[in-house]
Amino acid sequence: QVQLVESGGGLVQSGGSLRLSCAASGTIPTFAVMRWYRQAPGKQRELVAAIGSGNPNYSDSVEGRFTISRDNSKNTLYLQMNSLKLEDTAVYYCNVVIFGRGSFWGQGTQVTVSS
Repeated sequence: QVQLVESGGGLVQSGGSLRLSCAASGTIPTFAVMRWYRQAPGKQRELVAAIGSGNPNYSDSVEGRFTISRDNSKNTLYLQMNSLKLEDTAVYYCNVVIFGRGSFWGQGTQVTVSS
């Protein structure tokens, strides 16, 4: 089984930065795509960024401000968030889908951006 634990969320002023981490236990293939999602109150969960063995992908709303990365030696996924906006306030979740094993989610970490 794979367990994912997010950390790094918190309260930050608009324009500030945060770095989220997602520590994974269990074996995750290096080619498996790992993703960050977020869910704001009253809204559907949305994909923020994804990284596999190729170039990362970002939603239009975070392109140029967020950077996703992974350290396979540490089994950890990161999301560097810069120039944060009020609309970035949400619970952020990491996810990995492993073929033949399933889709795994973390418990989420709250990010709150204040004016």
